[in-house]
Amino acid sequence: MSAKENLKEILENLNPYLVKESFIFMTSKEPIKELVNSLNPLATFIENEGSTLVITKEIADKNSIHYETIFKCISLSVHSSLESSGLIATLSGELSKEDIPANVFAGYFHDHIFVPNDMAKKALEIISSIGDS
Repeated sequence: MSAKENLKEILENLNPYLVKESFIFMTSKEPIKELVNSLNPLATFIENEGSTLVITKEIADKNSIHYETIFKCISLSVHSSLESSGLIATLSGELSKEDIPANVFAGYFHDHIFVPNDMAKKALEIISSIGDS
């Protein structure tokens, strides 16, 4: 599967889907290796202030981890190039029209958009309609 660079082609092939699990964002100053081993995060990002981890709500609850917002993940099936431009701007622009916050992680093959749990269905509808326009 080769990565797509053309924005029009990417938008026509988004094929978004809602990941089953619910997720939370957390931060910690503990060594990242220990956190990864114990919390099995979907994603991590290391910043000067501490490590950010995206973990399932289920794991957070089992470990009594405090969180403020529950997120759903919308994954895009399209393999967009890491060098393509405009995808995230287009998605966040459309979501912002409905006041839906979007937290994006770009994987090597796919992009993943985290939106508040109660806005996930609407966000999926919006993203699904982008390729139609």
